[in-house]
Amino acid sequence: MIEKQSDNVENLEENVSEEANKIEDSSVIENQTSEDKQSLNVDDENIYAEDLKNTITNNDARLEQLEKEHETLKSQYVRIAADFDNFRKRQSRDQDDLKVQLVSKALTAILPIVDNFERARQQLKPESDEAQTLHRSYQGLYKQLVEVLKQQGVSPMRVVAQQFDPKLHEAVLREPSQEFNEDIIIEELQRGYHLEGKVLRHALVKVSMGPGQQNSQEPEEKDKVEEDIDSENPISEDN
Repeated sequence: MIEKQSDNVENLEENVSEEANKIEDSSVIENQTSEDKQSLNVDDENIYAEDLKNTITNNDARLEQLEKEHETLKSQYVRIAADFDNFRKRQSRDQDDLKVQLVSKALTAILPIVDNFERARQQLKPESDEAQTLHRSYQGLYKQLVEVLKQQGVSPMRVVAQQFDPKLHEAVLREPSQEFNEDIIIEELQRGYHLEGKVLRHALVKVSMGPGQQNSQEPEEKDKVEEDIDSENPISEDN
C-alpha cells in the first residue's frame, strides 16, 4: 500500500514537473512569439516608412514635373494668345487698308469729273434768263458732287505759296519769280486731294525758281495740263 502511494507521489511529481516544463516551454514560446511579433512590427514599420518616403519622393518629383508642364503650357497659351491678338489686329488693319483702297479707287475715278465741272464753270458766262437758269442748275449739281466728296472724307489741298513737297505735289513747271523764293509753289494747275489724311491725288503745280533765275523752261517741263486746266477758280469748300 505504501509502495503504491509512493508510486503515486512519484507519478504526481513527474506530472507536476512535466506541467512545469510545459508552462516554462509555453512561456518561452510566448516570449519568442512576442519578440518575433515585435521584430515583425519593427520591420513592417521600417518597410512602411521606406514606402512612404519613396511615395513622397515620387510625388514631389511628379509635382515638379507637373509644374514644369504647367509653365510650358502657360507659355504656349500666352504665345498663342499674343499671336491671335496680332493676327486680329493685322486682319483689322488689312480690312481698313482694303476699304481705303477701294474707296480711293472709286473717288479717284470721280475726280476728273470734278475737274471738268471746274472747267465748264470757268467757261460759262450766262447772260440770258435761260442761261442763268442753266447755270444755277449746273451749280446745284456741282455743289452736290462736292458735298458727297466731303462726306467721304475727301478734302482739297491748299498749295499756293506753300513749300514744294514731292510727297504731296508734282511739279509740272518751274519758272523764275520775284515774288516767291525758290521751291515755293506759284500756281496750282490741278487740285490735289486728301482722303482721311492720306494723299488721294497729288497736286500738279508750278514751282518758283527764285528771283534772278532766267533759265528758260525746258521742253519736257511744258505740259498739256496748263492748256487743259484753268486754275483761277479751283474747287473750294465754300462752293
